[in-house]
Amino acid sequence: MATERLGEFELIDAITAGLPTSPAIVLGPGDDSAVFRVEGDAAISTDAIVEGVHFRRDWSGPHDVGRKVVAAAVADLEAMGARPVTLVIAMSVPPELDQAWVLECAKGIRDECATIGIVLAGGDMTRSKEIMLTATVVGDFGGRAPVTRAGARPGDVVAVIGRLGMAAAGLAVLGRGFRSPRAVVLAFRVPEPPYGQGIVAAESGATSMIDVSDGLLADLGHIAKASGVGIDLDSSKLEVSEPQKTVAAAIGGGDPLSYILAGGDDHALVATFPSARVPEGWTVIGKVTDQGAGTVLVDSAPWTGPTGYQHFSR
Repeated sequence: MATERLGEFELIDAITAGLPTSPAIVLGPGDDSAVFRVEGDAAISTDAIVEGVHFRRDWSGPHDVGRKVVAAAVADLEAMGARPVTLVIAMSVPPELDQAWVLECAKGIRDECATIGIVLAGGDMTRSKEIMLTATVVGDFGGRAPVTRAGARPGDVVAVIGRLGMAAAGLAVLGRGFRSPRAVVLAFRVPEPPYGQGIVAAESGATSMIDVSDGLLADLGHIAKASGVGIDLDSSKLEVSEPQKTVAAAIGGGDPLSYILAGGDDHALVATFPSARVPEGWTVIGKVTDQGAGTVLVDSAPWTGPTGYQHFSR
């Protein structure tokens, strides 16, 4: 059944029926605004995914798309050290889109929210030529100061937690008409941010942090620029997986390290710490220096390959 035949308000009712709530939600779906409470300073971030840019319907199912938009938005809060509280979703879809696609996407949104432990509090729905979902998520710092991009200091170490370069390898194989290795295809379809580790990093004394959405080099470049420092990565600490090696070999013998250094959409967390305060489970991959402010080196030399994704580059 096409979305147009069901009707906007009936479809919204179907999506929001039986939504869970939480003590943080004062007023959920059904009014002009949602109302929520936090303990102190709040964080807010928004993330959009667009058909043909972030996903294709022949590559990703609707459940994947729903999960992906929530994960991408929440990863930004994790990178500030905030606890996600609630989110709202704006969904734009073609009127001829099958109703089942929309409802399965909504299920993906609900399932990812349940994984994180947050509540969908409302949103908006409109018609468009392509599918677009925008998630706006609110978080609570719980009395802590936010961890920004601007606090890295010379002598700190750089550490990461979460997958790196797996989604990029998945995009590479999907773009050539393949569906394997399965691990990288699944990584492209649905990111797995290390939920909860943003707070762990903040409580451990992280001096700066960011999520890897556009590529490790590109995103660390934001920290280097904001902090006025240099960063030097140790490539021997960056583990290349067997599926990434397989993809690189299959599509022309490229360097699989490029997926890790320049691949986005995995939403790992990378942060800087005083050397004695790196949390358990994080991997040290480099150091902060006072040389070359705003630059990121690999093995003390400039990286000559791709550095990350930019939406408006040619």
